[in-house]
Amino acid sequence: MPPGRSLQTPSFRVDGMTALITGAGTGLGAGAAVALAQAGAEVILLGRTESTLAETAEQIHATGGVADVIVCDVCDRESVRDRIAGLKRLDILVNNAGVNHPQPFTEVSDERLDQIVNLNVLATFVVAQAATRKMLEAPDRKERGGAVINMSSQMGHVGAPTRTVYCMSKHAIEGLTKAMAVELAEHGIRVNSICPTFTDTPLVRWLLQSADRRDEVISHIPMGRMGKVEDVMAAVVYLASPAAAMITGTHLIIDGGWTAQ
Repeated sequence: MPPGRSLQTPSFRVDGMTALITGAGTGLGAGAAVALAQAGAEVILLGRTESTLAETAEQIHATGGVADVIVCDVCDRESVRDRIAGLKRLDILVNNAGVNHPQPFTEVSDERLDQIVNLNVLATFVVAQAATRKMLEAPDRKERGGAVINMSSQMGHVGAPTRTVYCMSKHAIEGLTKAMAVELAEHGIRVNSICPTFTDTPLVRWLLQSADRRDEVISHIPMGRMGKVEDVMAAVVYLASPAAAMITGTHLIIDGGWTAQ
């Protein structure tokens, strides 16, 4: 340490920043939005269902936070590009919208293949591209910094039966994250992914309706429990904040040890 310099922990706050969260009406998207608002960001909630977005916004407003709602399908490329281009500013993107429909590999239909790839891969790319263009409009972007957080999965690092398309889509997101990070680093925009295990959200509850299936999943998690939305909320704030200023092109796996085995 240079003489006369004192060390200070970097801030985990995101005051003065504007964050866009896709799929922000429920689950991990809602959690990410609440977390960033609590950390000081003005948040923009984007999703297809106005009623659930309004619920997330109400929770944020109730604690003094700032939240706006955009009703838009991220798979509608023209619409989502227009809505993002129309934002006043943007510093943080949480690219969260996604879907999963487990099926045996030999039974995957074209409809399901297209649905998962269109949302999990193509829409993720389009949103990231549009958000990056908006971030780069700021003349001081390199000094101010920016953050893109792609919501991936532990299934972006391993394989699993009945999840071939989902695993394929999340492995694609891992590659996209690395390539974006290398290209955007010169502009001060950091790009990382978050990779949760099975987390207690409406989607996962639907996938694990039977107690036997739930117990089987937990048996693969050394920590002995499913993830909580709060576990992911903390990771989002960290990767969005100045505390992660030198972290880009990597992933934060929140899986209770699943992929360590």
